[in-house]
Amino acid sequence: MAPKLAVFKLASCDGCQLTLLDCEDELLALAGEVEIAHFLEATSTVQPGPYDLSLVEGSVTTPSDAERIRQIRAASRHLVTIGACATAGGIQSLRNFADVDEFRRTVYAHPEYIETLATSTPVSAHVDVDFELRGCPIDRRQLIEVLTAFLAGRKPDIPDHSVCFECKRRGTVCVTVAHGTPCLGPVTHAGCGALCPAYHRGCFGCFGPSGSVNLPALIPVLRRDGMDDEAVERFLHTFNAPAFDKELGK
Repeated sequence: MAPKLAVFKLASCDGCQLTLLDCEDELLALAGEVEIAHFLEATSTVQPGPYDLSLVEGSVTTPSDAERIRQIRAASRHLVTIGACATAGGIQSLRNFADVDEFRRTVYAHPEYIETLATSTPVSAHVDVDFELRGCPIDRRQLIEVLTAFLAGRKPDIPDHSVCFECKRRGTVCVTVAHGTPCLGPVTHAGCGALCPAYHRGCFGCFGPSGSVNLPALIPVLRRDGMDDEAVERFLHTFNAPAFDKELGK
């Protein structure tokens, strides 16, 4: 019997699920090796668990999310979180630094109908996770590697070095050294292929902190390149804000 694959969504934009659909030829080959039991982005057919491998996109932002992820974990032999929302809380985790009740009163005509948590948290804050695949969105090559690894019963071969390594590998001139452009590449997990530096832009940290992070050493460089304290904070508070704050001990 083919192993069962399930894909679930919590609070997110669906971008990481679309990355899986964009795999096209690889997805067709994968469909011949697994039974896609739950993937609402692709099919309305839903089969009950247990599932051999579940991919979860999105952060936990409501009480129902918290309950649902516990149910998914219970029904899954392996659970892999995909994308910045699921691995770090995502852009919506900016609420963690503000008053959610004030947002609710300001945005909604009837805030009493909105049920939400005070924070947006990664899946790993609620259940055990077997692997976290970073990115906003995730990289299709890394996704195929993770799927292949779990189906083969081995550990995924996903490097934890920084974006700087990818810049050097593709021969991209360092935008910070050459132009004084603020860049999070030295502290950001590789996986994007150093896309932004290749187009003369600084890295924005889409993939979260790398395996060896020295943020205290980078911040003076950002200040040297024209950023004040407020600008540095905004720079770090994007796709993976809680993860970078954690590296700073906040």
